[in-house]
Amino acid sequence: MQEGHVTVDAVEEHCVLVGVITSEISEETAREHIDELEFLAETAGGITVERFLQKLPYPNPRTYVGTGKLEEIRQYIKATDVNLVVFDDELSPSQLRNIERELECKVLDRTILILDIFASRARTFHAKTQVELAQLQYMLPRLTRMWTHLERQKGGIGLRGPGESQIETDRRIIQQRIALMKERLREIDKQMTVQRSNRGQLVRVALVGYTNVGKSTLMNLLSKSDVFAENKLFATLDTTVRKVVVENLPFLLTDTVGFIRKLPSQLMESFKSTLDEVREADLLVHVLDISHPQFEDHYHVVNETLNEIDKKEKPTILVFNKIDAYQPQTTELNENEEDITSLDSLKKSWMAKMNKTKCVFISAHTKENTDELKQIIYEEVKEIFRVRYPYNNFLY
Repeated sequence: MQEGHVTVDAVEEHCVLVGVITSEISEETAREHIDELEFLAETAGGITVERFLQKLPYPNPRTYVGTGKLEEIRQYIKATDVNLVVFDDELSPSQLRNIERELECKVLDRTILILDIFASRARTFHAKTQVELAQLQYMLPRLTRMWTHLERQKGGIGLRGPGESQIETDRRIIQQRIALMKERLREIDKQMTVQRSNRGQLVRVALVGYTNVGKSTLMNLLSKSDVFAENKLFATLDTTVRKVVVENLPFLLTDTVGFIRKLPSQLMESFKSTLDEVREADLLVHVLDISHPQFEDHYHVVNETLNEIDKKEKPTILVFNKIDAYQPQTTELNENEEDITSLDSLKKSWMAKMNKTKCVFISAHTKENTDELKQIIYEEVKEIFRVRYPYNNFLY
């Protein structure tokens, strides 16, 4: 295990998932969230064997779900020897303590699960530092849960007095480690700021989108590079910047970390320098996985997160990726059962009118219609360059 990291064991663990249906979260939405939680658990190396959903006005402040449901979960894990329960929201320290006491097994929430996946995906010193800071910030208020077996040091000759509890010692060590991680990140941020300033006058284009929509595959296609891509959540953590030339026009293309529902606040703070690439971009390429049944929801999640990162509106190209895997719902078929998966039909569909931005349908995997995307990016970058440097007319 890496120093400072709290991770799920590398071996596969059988787990159960727990979520709630509230007045603010419909049953359909709650089931979608649980589907995503299962994908997160799978990415972390877990095997989901059961799900529990409960309708409540709001999550129980003491145990997240009601006592009856918690007892049902306890009976299930006792009968099946499941040793891990994952909850779909971030649990407070008292909730974690109460639930663990009742279930007598390992309990995780969505936040620590995401942090664990980030820890396993981090490759560079920068990413590892970012993840460790986020984990330590999550861990600090939960020390009373994580080290309840440690008692106050016993007194003795030369040791009488109030002394210092083990929890206080651990808290002090973690606070010192957090300060060290923040200082390291400040130094890295300075270096990355210098790197960005040294990129000259080139227009910056950033790929943004929900996790696992194919940004890295698209990055490889456009930049002819070899960025790691995999069909799992958060395959890419480290920001990758490549110089791309379309026709006679050079620009910088950035692949950023994917977004997700309920993105832990600790990560938003830790990944500041990564998010700065989005803030400083001149053009955003928002990639959607059209084959995912909840791509509309993903679209809104990403837009909300982008608005938190940077209030300033930027020109955006909306890219519907994975059209080769798109299967429309039966309600979308018309009476004549016309094929609406063809490129021409997609361009005339309601999806093409989702917002005011330019829109294109592609498959980065099969390279279908990627020439149109390159042309749209070229026109947008050329316009940004023309406005920024009106007296430099070699491009137009």
